[in-house]
Amino acid sequence: MFSKACEYGIKAAIYIALQSLLNRRVSLKEIAEEIDSPLAFTAKILHQLAKNNILDSTKGPSGGFQISRERIEVINLSDVVYAIDGDSVYVGCGLGLNKCNANRPCPVHNKFAVIREELKQMLKGTNLLSLATSFESGVTYLKR
Repeated sequence: MFSKACEYGIKAAIYIALQSLLNRRVSLKEIAEEIDSPLAFTAKILHQLAKNNILDSTKGPSGGFQISRERIEVINLSDVVYAIDGDSVYVGCGLGLNKCNANRPCPVHNKFAVIREELKQMLKGTNLLSLATSFESGVTYLKR
């Protein structure tokens, strides 16, 4: 459902949020290792997230990535998804057809529309704070 870049972006945002809650700025290398992502690919994703004001980037020897506590509470998954994949997850055809719409639906169009709306609500209703704290407590994981 999400692109690989978006999956890595979500994992990175969660990891950075947790480290930010612990008052740590994290390096590109650390993030890539923690989310099991290629370094160059991770750099592109983090650049996209910084460009969309999801996270802050600081250059230099003590640089890295972080998110302010206030932002961690208000950034939700839909913000991260939109920064990487745009709105394609909300408008794409369940079967990948180019011309699927309400006037010319694919066989799963109406059922998929319901799932897409539920997904949209879940993404909008889930903030980075809740995800980072569930990860910190060991309830959830970011690696296989």
